[in-house]
Amino acid sequence: MTGLQIASLISDVPDFPEPGIVFKDITPLIRSSSGFAETIIQLVAAAPDEVDVVMGMEARGFIFGAPVALALGVGFVPVRKPSKLPRATITASYDLEYGCETLAVHADAITPGARVLIVDDVLATGGTVAATADLVRRLGAQLLGVTVVMELGFLGGREFLARRGITNVTALCVAEA
Repeated sequence: MTGLQIASLISDVPDFPEPGIVFKDITPLIRSSSGFAETIIQLVAAAPDEVDVVMGMEARGFIFGAPVALALGVGFVPVRKPSKLPRATITASYDLEYGCETLAVHADAITPGARVLIVDDVLATGGTVAATADLVRRLGAQLLGVTVVMELGFLGGREFLARRGITNVTALCVAEA
């Protein structure tokens, strides 16, 4: 299955969550057993060598990150909204194309020096990934790369990340409009 075939299983939902935003709905992709399986296979194949842990952001990053971690034989760390974690956390805030959010991770979630792969569904403006990368660095770990199912190239997320020193970004498919 090609990136274009994977992209064909992602639906556009105009004006969600607010007017002017085109939401990328992954539910048709994950509903397709062959599409979902092939997506995980390709995400695993795109992973850099020597990953110690995979991080995925709430909530759709969990769907892809956990099976990638399982296939790589490494642990998975969920990055959540601050009120969802029961122990001491560190947080990072970022801007979305339609607002502001904060992410949190347990303060002991990653061992210093661990090699981390961030996995998510969509790279849009790059804020979510940049905030997660900030958490990785603050925990003393090394960010090996970022792998996403779809990149919205027209929003400039890859360039935003590059300005922050995050250059190992892989997308299975890229939407340009």
